[in-house]
Amino acid sequence: PAMSLAERLSERLRLMRFGIIGAAAAAIHYMTVVALVELAGVAPLHANIGAFAVAFWCSYFGHRHWTFSDRRGGHAMAAFFKFLATALLGFLLNQWLFYLLLTYLLLPYFISLAIVMVIVATSTYLLSRLWAFRSAEHTEDLL
Repeated sequence: PAMSLAERLSERLRLMRFGIIGAAAAAIHYMTVVALVELAGVAPLHANIGAFAVAFWCSYFGHRHWTFSDRRGGHAMAAFFKFLATALLGFLLNQWLFYLLLTYLLLPYFISLAIVMVIVATSTYLLSRLWAFRSAEHTEDLL
């Protein structure tokens, strides 16, 4: 069934909120990688792991309490583990693409990471919207 005007506006607002939270988490992730590489001498791929662990919490709490706040009818622990699974899948894609860009295209780490983060953000939004924060009353949602 077609979405009503209110539903379309609500979805646009959700996408805007996702972008704000995602940008904040991405900025934290990116700055953490740069700090670990430049200040602590950590290899970029290793720094990326630490940055994921830091940025995950910003992303989870922001999306849980703001982006998808209308879908909190489910169990908080179930949503947390679904989001963790979504984030881990996104991170695995992030790490794999980061490795490929660093190894085969020989791009600087800070450019490679920026490219990868844009690609992974899209898949994370879709998995979050359609699975991690999906409530019983939204089971018929489609893109």
